[in-house]
Parts: sequence; C-alpha cells; structure tokens
Amino acid sequence: MKAEEIDCTVTAAVHPPTAHPRFQPKNPELQDRDLRDFIVGGHTLVPILDGTLKPYINLDNAASTPIARRVKAKVDESLEWYSAVHRGAGFKSQVSSLAYEHAREAITHFVGADPKEYTCIFVRNATEAINRCAGRLNFGAGDVILTTLMEHHSNMLAWRKRSTHVEYIDIDENGAPMISDLKAKLKAHKGHVKMVAVSGGSNVTGVIPDIHLIARLVHAEGAHFLVDAAQLAPHRPIRMGKLGEPESIDFLAMSAHKMYAPMGTGALIGPTEAFRGGTPELVGGGAVLFVSEESVMWSEPPDNEEAGSPNVPGAIAMGAATRFLEEDLGWDWLVEHERDLTSYAISRLSEIPGLTIYGPHDPALPDDRLGVIAITLAEVNCHLAAAILSHEYAIGTRVGCFCAHPYLMHLFHVPPALIQELSDEIGHGDRRHIPGALRLSFGFYNTREDIDAAVYALAQINEHKWQGQYEQNIKTGDFSPIAGKTSPEGWFEL
Repeated sequence: MKAEEIDCTVTAAVHPPTAHPRFQPKNPELQDRDLRDFIVGGHTLVPILDGTLKPYINLDNAASTPIARRVKAKVDESLEWYSAVHRGAGFKSQVSSLAYEHAREAITHFVGADPKEYTCIFVRNATEAINRCAGRLNFGAGDVILTTLMEHHSNMLAWRKRSTHVEYIDIDENGAPMISDLKAKLKAHKGHVKMVAVSGGSNVTGVIPDIHLIARLVHAEGAHFLVDAAQLAPHRPIRMGKLGEPESIDFLAMSAHKMYAPMGTGALIGPTEAFRGGTPELVGGGAVLFVSEESVMWSEPPDNEEAGSPNVPGAIAMGAATRFLEEDLGWDWLVEHERDLTSYAISRLSEIPGLTIYGPHDPALPDDRLGVIAITLAEVNCHLAAAILSHEYAIGTRVGCFCAHPYLMHLFHVPPALIQELSDEIGHGDRRHIPGALRLSFGFYNTREDIDAAVYALAQINEHKWQGQYEQNIKTGDFSPIAGKTSPEGWFEL
C-alpha cells in the first residue's frame, strides 16, 4: 500500500474529538470543548523547516505531560500565600503549611491509602521515591529482590545499588511479566525474597500487569511489594488497599510531571511504621526534633524523610492534579477516552507496511493497556523518523530505549554478543547503532485527528518522502536537519 493510498481524511461526524458518545469529562465545564484549552501551551505554534508555523501535536505524554490550566491556576493562587512551611510563625507560613499538608492528604486519598496506616513522603520524582524506599529496607546478605525485565531503569538500578541478589521476572511475547516465572522465583527463593518491585504500567509497551494478583502472591511469601506507578497514576485509578490485606500495595512511587503538574515533585506512599526509627537517607533541617553536639532526635514520619525546605508549589500542584484527574476529568471518561485513542491508533498504524508495534497490538484491546505505543519502521531509522516528524510535521514524539534498555533488548531479541558490541561502541562515544523505537503516547487532550496526522506523516516517511536533509550525531544517535528554520534558539529567553 502506498502512503498516498492511506486514507487520512477525518470528519467530526466520523471521528469526534470526544472518545465516545456515552462519556464526557465529569465536569460540565469541560464537556463539548476543545480539551487543548485546558492545558498550558495547548495551542502553541511551532516552526517547521521552511519557517511556517504549525499547531504543535504533542504525542510524548509518557515522558512528561503539559501542565493543566486548572493546576496552574491553583499554583498561581497559592503563590500569593507562599512562605516557609511548618516552622514559620507568620500568617502566610501557616496558610502555606496547611496547603502543603492538604496536598499530602489529597495524594494519599488519590491512591486509596488509609492515612492512619500509610504516610505520603514528598520527593522530586518516582525515581527518588524508589531509591528512598530501597534505602529504608536494610537488605541483608541473604535477601533476594525480584523485579521484572519490563522495568524502567529506576526500578532496576535502585535495587541493584542496595543488594547483590536481584533477579528479573521474565516477560512474554507482548512484554508482560510472566506470572508463572514470578511463582517459580518465589518458590526457588522461599523465605528469602524481601521485596518484589513491579511497574504498574509499561512506558514502552503500555502493558498493565495485574498488580493485585501479584500482590497476593508476594504477600503469601511474606515479602514487601512496591509498584512504580509513574505511568499508571495519570491513566488508571489506584487503590493501595488496607495494610496487611493480601492484595494491598505496600509502597507506591509516582511523579507529578506525568500527571499534568510538571513542577518538580513526586511522592512515595508507604506504611508509616516503615519510616520510623533509624537514620533517614537525607538528613538536615526539618527532619529533627532536637540536635545536640553528640546526638539527634528524629521527627516522626513523614517529617523525618523531608529534610530541607520542600517544594511547596510542587506539592500543591501535585495535590491539585489529583483533584483535576478525579473530579474534573473523571476516571470513567479518562479510561474510555484513552482506550478509544489506543484502539484507533493501533488500527491505523497497522495499515502502514513494515511498521511493527511492540506490546499488545490487537485493536480490540482484549487486555487493558495504556496509550503508549512503541513502533519501528522496517527501512527508516527511528531517530530519523522522529526528527522528520518534528521538523516537517510539528509532531512531538519520543525515540530511543525509554530508560528501559534490557526491556528493549529482549523485545528486539538482541543476542548477548551484539549487546556487548553495542556497549563497547557506546563506551567509545558512538550511539548510532543502539536499537531503539519511536513512541507515541497520549494525554487526555489528544484526539483521533492527532493520530491521523501522525499516521499520515509516518506513511510518508515509510515511503522515503521527506523534504529535508538530515545528519546523525555520533554521540547521541539523534538526527537534525542540515538546513532549515527550526532552531530552538530565541523562542524563549530567561
């Protein structure tokens, strides 16, 4: 099939911007509206090669989402009252302190955790949250940690730093963790598994593991269970459950910058008792009750884990984002909208000859998956394709291995000898040949029209039809146009 033969014509009657006539966003103010109105930069124009300005189509939401206007408005409102929290005697300090704690309560509620049993610790992002959790558990010589081959590097390296015995649960042909292998590893290391850490949703294939089934298996063996919810939290409701229940989640990590609140905050939610006693990893002001020349008395959780002046606007933004997702958009509409976009995208992408979709790729979506789609073209380098999408179509995507190198190597069936060869090349500053994919990922404001635009562009690229000449950077592997009017210089100045 030729690129020009792929029908990319769209009419509102056939493909309405809303996902499904049965559902609308929960808040009536958002209904029957262009949802780009509700994100900052939703109508920004960007240049393409000839200098023409085009509306930016953002299909890179799995990396970071834009900020929701309602979140920004709440942050702007809070800045009138901004002051040092917790120890200030002034009125503004009291207001800021109360807002900071209300944000903590909102996040705890958002993930379905009982505030009497769990505490919410503010950190910079999910990566720091996982590292903090790993640093709190005091692994011994005989302890085993299980994670999966599906994981983001953060949910691998944090455990490898703390333990010499980390094993990986195998994945199936769709990239999903194999429950049979988890059972086998739990049995093989019976009595020694201290932690099982699993992503709640893949940032590569969109796979959503059955985390409550996994929790039941893990708890039956007396181990802790952590969920990396960086990708899951903005897209599906989470219920950590009651502490001690078989299907509960012990620890959960999440990032605000994937929840329409990119203000530099994340959260680690876990049992309050797990953070009592011992010396926190980050020490300093705010984490103590009293310090003498010889000793220190630590505060109670979560204060003992939040040394230093916190990111108050970031915490407020994250709290506001939870309200925006639950109360303005609503989970019924969010899930249905994303499933509609994902199904439609898989169906349209499948029309392009030589295009491979990694992960579940049945448009019927028999198993739930996130709106994260990694693809490759048979004859066009994925880095080149991403560059053309940006510089000629104003479409933003992500390209590479998405901080999940072992996962991609398994999905691509790269043999160990080639992995070593690639490692040697990278060590010498050459990243041109590392296997990678191009990723499309959806936010609440994306539409079928966005997908049609991307499919048309990819079909053209697949036919080797592009305007510019591009060169590859040896050190990064990225492509950029040799000439054109798309330099980022001058568009924003500090």
